[in-house]
Amino acid sequence: MHADVEDAALHAAFVSVLGGSGPVGAGVLIADDLVLTCAHVVNSALGRGQYDQSAPPRDALLRLAFPLVDREREVSARVEPGGWRPPRADAIGRAPVVPGRLAHHGDLAVLRLEGSVPPGAEPAPFQLHDCEREVVALWASGNPVTTIRARPRVVAAPWVALDVVGGVGVSAGYSGGPLWDRARQAVVGLVVAVHEDAQAARARAGVGGGHQDRSPAVVYGISLPAIESELPRMPPLRVPAARRGVQQLLAALEDVLTTPASVAQCERWLAARFGFPARDLGTDHARLVGLAVGSRRGVPELLEAARTTLAQHPAADAGAAGTPGAPGAAWERLRRAARIVSPTECLTLDQRRDLAGLLARCRQAAPDALLAAVLPYDAEPRALSGLADVIDVLEAYEPTDRQPVPPLLRAVVLVAGEERQTADLLTDDLQAWTERVARRMGVPWAAVCQFQADAADRRAAARPPSAPPPPADGAGGAVGRLGRAVPRVQIELLPTGGSKLFTYQIWAWDAGAQPRLVVVQDRDAASTRVVEDIRRVLRTEVREDPETALVEFFVAPEWLGLAIDTWESEDGDEGGAFVPGLTRRLVVRTTTRTRECYAGWKRRTAALASAGRLVFGEKHADHKVARANLEVRPDVGTVVLCCDPARHGQLLRQCVQAGVHTVLWHRTDHGEQVGLDLSSVLEGTEPRGVPEAVRLERAKAMAEPGIPTHRGGQLSLLHDPPDHRPPPLAPEPWVLAEPAS
Repeated sequence: MHADVEDAALHAAFVSVLGGSGPVGAGVLIADDLVLTCAHVVNSALGRGQYDQSAPPRDALLRLAFPLVDREREVSARVEPGGWRPPRADAIGRAPVVPGRLAHHGDLAVLRLEGSVPPGAEPAPFQLHDCEREVVALWASGNPVTTIRARPRVVAAPWVALDVVGGVGVSAGYSGGPLWDRARQAVVGLVVAVHEDAQAARARAGVGGGHQDRSPAVVYGISLPAIESELPRMPPLRVPAARRGVQQLLAALEDVLTTPASVAQCERWLAARFGFPARDLGTDHARLVGLAVGSRRGVPELLEAARTTLAQHPAADAGAAGTPGAPGAAWERLRRAARIVSPTECLTLDQRRDLAGLLARCRQAAPDALLAAVLPYDAEPRALSGLADVIDVLEAYEPTDRQPVPPLLRAVVLVAGEERQTADLLTDDLQAWTERVARRMGVPWAAVCQFQADAADRRAAARPPSAPPPPADGAGGAVGRLGRAVPRVQIELLPTGGSKLFTYQIWAWDAGAQPRLVVVQDRDAASTRVVEDIRRVLRTEVREDPETALVEFFVAPEWLGLAIDTWESEDGDEGGAFVPGLTRRLVVRTTTRTRECYAGWKRRTAALASAGRLVFGEKHADHKVARANLEVRPDVGTVVLCCDPARHGQLLRQCVQAGVHTVLWHRTDHGEQVGLDLSSVLEGTEPRGVPEAVRLERAKAMAEPGIPTHRGGQLSLLHDPPDHRPPPLAPEPWVLAEPAS
């Protein structure tokens, strides 16, 4: 399919936001008279500071254009009251954004047009992003020549990071524009920022020559769930036309709503929810279905409208639904048809919004652990940035004969139990939400209560005898403290000028919290600057005890040999230099772990406690011999390298591809004795204790500088065991899940 045809719906909805001398950003038409863009684009168009948080004056007019529909015509617009979400530093509050610091929250604006749109302009359809699908974006002018192609790298609330894989170089002016999924013909988010490392920018400009291994430019986008969370009163967004199951839904609806009055009332309900005019006279079942399948969460809204109508007009069909919450055969047929048309949505707009608001305040359950607790056999790669993402995944799963409580409600019960451990009154609101939604979904409340009791029993059985009991509530969790892991500081290192200068991004992870992108350094910086930023992040961004934080470096395979553990900051006024390799558990991880090696990783995870290790000496230095050993021992998850350091690079890449979790090596020495020394470091150490054992060896070597045989001074550790989060910065996101017992 030609790109012009693929992007026809994008072109019909693309908006240029104009400033004094031309386009300053972009936007997307979301309704006949509404445009969605970024707040900082509006600020730029009005000549204000980009991060100004004050709402623009009501008389402030913005100039818009639909360049791919009618390039000559301009349309005026104003910021819609209630549609202003300025950039802010934190998820809660109005803390100002430090200029140039990523990521920030908010940064959205809804504009209401003063006149009609040009003929041919149409609101865009929206869909949830897919972590495996490529998207395209246009610069503010809308010229197709400026199209860039990008592939999602990581989802970390509030943004999605995407690597640019084709098209022109990125620059300011893409902000506010739609991220378009050609395969699914839908908008999946808005561009909010771009990043290009200094060397790539120089190469694109023809300064200093190119570099074939330079890091790709990165586009940051605001995902659809984040947009809907920030703008809960925004009219429901349209979706691509649904086909499969529509006729079944129509037939089932005709059996449930059997009188003109019930059909008309149901339409008034939907029209009010979606912002469409109600016909009253002449409405029919086909119009109801059309309204539902063309809007985000429209099908769950249709079920809620039908349920409410039946409650008010029970004579409409006494046998179809009986009493709300106890559906009959016709109602069950309607519900099944709705799941065919909309298999991934079962919550209405209000239900999803209310739950997202509650989960945003929960701090005790980690997303990956919660998903594993509810779906222990799920092996599909997931990109989870928060608890709300888990809920979006679980909406697609139905209850079973053995477990009548659907996974969605089970997850909310588990989160409520985790929050109860801190005596947080938020649990009562989660309980009330569960009761309301269970009633509307037709789930027996007795089954929910039984699941709560069973979960509380499992929690009590898992708690050590000496541990104090939690507050009595009957709403426990299934796996004890879900995901209570140590905090992490993760650094994606992007060497640009040999191995001396770097650009990088730093992410902060807290136990049970969402990942936060806290530092983006897009200019060449020395290792001392990297370490200084790590120290600052430990002090200001790690909410748990920063002394226990694990420091993880993500690097490309060719940079695994960097002596990162020896890096230090410059001497300061606070007791000298900061050396993370000595004072923190520090490991190296690679950005090249992909889904192809997931099967090997999972197999080695299952046998990690008893599989022993492989030692690769000189006779294993040949990559074919090493590969054969890894094939013969598919259970081994730990490898020690003691061959010539010149052979380390190829062997490390081979270990990563084979799914090996832990590789320990010495950067300068080799030989049989080195292998024995390094093996002794790991002797009797459980997988999760390896980083601390290596840190102590490094510290001993520093404390005993007169002993040249001490191996700790040049130890490097590649470490990716099962208690770590999956590599969020890998080119293809994937999931590392604990094996089911």
